[in-house]
Amino acid sequence: MAKTALLILALLTPLLAAEKTLDMYFIDVEGGQATLVVTPDKQSLLVDTGWPGFEDRDADRIVRVAKKAGVKKLDFLVITHYHRDHVGGIMQLVKKMPVGTFVDHGPNRESGAAADQLMETYSKATATGQRLQVKPGDRIPLKGAEVLVLTADGNRVGQAVPGGGQANSLCANATKKGDDPTENARSVGTLFTFGKFKFVDLGDLTWNKELELACPENLIGPVDLYLTTHHGMDISGPAELVHALRPRVVVMNNGSRKGGSPAAWKVVKASPGLEDLWQLHFANAGGQESNAPNAFLADLNDTGEGNYIKVSATKTGAMTVYNSRNKYTKAYAAK
Repeated sequence: MAKTALLILALLTPLLAAEKTLDMYFIDVEGGQATLVVTPDKQSLLVDTGWPGFEDRDADRIVRVAKKAGVKKLDFLVITHYHRDHVGGIMQLVKKMPVGTFVDHGPNRESGAAADQLMETYSKATATGQRLQVKPGDRIPLKGAEVLVLTADGNRVGQAVPGGGQANSLCANATKKGDDPTENARSVGTLFTFGKFKFVDLGDLTWNKELELACPENLIGPVDLYLTTHHGMDISGPAELVHALRPRVVVMNNGSRKGGSPAAWKVVKASPGLEDLWQLHFANAGGQESNAPNAFLADLNDTGEGNYIKVSATKTGAMTVYNSRNKYTKAYAAK
């Protein structure tokens, strides 16, 4: 009996020792955003819904990945801001998958026929669940991970978050761009914390608003994973922020002809402590010099196939990154 018990224990030990992971799926929606986060508690949070139209292309891609992740319902849907590439696909999505709580920054600050139509669609979608309007410093009650709102409606957190607050020497040479009056500057930005692991997603936040997070102090502190702001466009992603974050792994949610600008790409590549940059698309503007190696690209063609990059993180800060196109996987040890 003792030998049998020891044998059973030996067989179970690897299973017991397996660490639970926070899983993040960066889904190719052709230069929009759709990032699915699934906690060990099997709660789910989707950031943005991609584009409308295209015969439900983006909604179908999201649902397909969600099913792979074992998700039948989205507990939270965060809309970073009211632009078509981020919220346009919402009605198509809610017809295919229920949403518990819709999270946003409040009213649309843009006006006009297109903006009004977009908000009418959004209001119809939110009627299918609950709606939560957030401000900086709020926490989204996702079970299994902490989700802190860093920015919303043009405002930022009033003080450094735990791990942040360091003086930023890069700010001495910081230069601003023209003020951005659009919804981009009002993006809901979030910091996900899972043990020692940290992931930041700032939506389409633009240059000057990002500098407010980085200068004169780095309010966020170092992170393990960073989703490039604004698809890797050079009107976002100042070095003062990106280099202060010191991300170990970066995912760029660019399209073949949107984002992935050589200037923004080079800022990321020069970031201290960077181990790898992964991209959802080969960026045509970058050529071979300003694109990640083939193995790190989820889609190679002008129109993608709906592939994704999956990052699985443990509470130690260790990560594994998986490319669904070629099944390439790379592990990153905890630091």
